Amino acid sequence: MTQSMTLDELVARQSVGDGLCRYCRSLDRMDRDLYWTVFEPGARLDYGQYFAGSAEEFLEWVWQAHSAMQSHSHQITNVLTEVDADGAGAVSESYVTVCLRTKPDEDGKTSDIVDRGRYLDRWIRHPDGAWRISDRRFVTDIAQVQDASSAPPVVAVRDLRDPSYQLFSRAPR
Repeated sequence: MTQSMTLDELVARQSVGDGLCRYCRSLDRMDRDLYWTVFEPGARLDYGQYFAGSAEEFLEWVWQAHSAMQSHSHQITNVLTEVDADGAGAVSESYVTVCLRTKPDEDGKTSDIVDRGRYLDRWIRHPDGAWRISDRRFVTDIAQVQDASSAPPVVAVRDLRDPSYQLFSRAPR
């Protein structure tokens, strides 16, 4: 038997999905303001072998890691969300693919790093209706590194001339 969802639950699920997309965009465009629309201050983040700490510490760590890359791209799929009965919290599991292209090393070699995994998130709803992640765990399912030295050059996603900067506002609606 299928249970129908309330309008509040549908809005919560959409808000969680939008938050996950804002997270990807914030990292790919290196937009700190957008990043803070996704996480609670002090949120606990556990990225397994890569990082464990607060949302503030992660921001500094990931900015340094991404600025050392030629390009990076994050994609989210298969988002499952369960909203608490009181509507104040939610949990989600989403699949993520992260693709990173390194800058050429001293020998001119570049690599593509592809990590596929899942974000296991706990969300809280603020009185103004905004949803933010209070706790995240990243689980790696598949990771690979391959030589990309002969691949065509990458158009940097951090280029402010990219038309998507004018297409979308920075703040969620």
